[in-house]
Amino acid sequence: MPDKLSKTAENLMRQVSLRQARMIRGQREGALSFWRAAAMVGAIGWAVALPTVIGVAAGAWIDHRWPSRFSWTLMLMFAGLILGCVDAWTRISREQEKR
Repeated sequence: MPDKLSKTAENLMRQVSLRQARMIRGQREGALSFWRAAAMVGAIGWAVALPTVIGVAAGAWIDHRWPSRFSWTLMLMFAGLILGCVDAWTRISREQEKR
């Protein structure tokens, strides 16, 4: 039991020190600059838009080649949109962890 408590306490101390280091770095660096924030918004936009457009293009090509009663364009557009949103979410989460 004492080993578990010491490992838990050690883990807690490590988490506290990481958060403290992030907070000190954030105070030293200040807020995001305008250009860095604009670049991040642009990267997030491309992360969502590009898979969506690729899905639309691939779906339109499939619909043109092999017509069916299902719209591959819509299905692949939504798949690309979901993929892009997941990618954007992970990028934002990674950026927040850095700060």
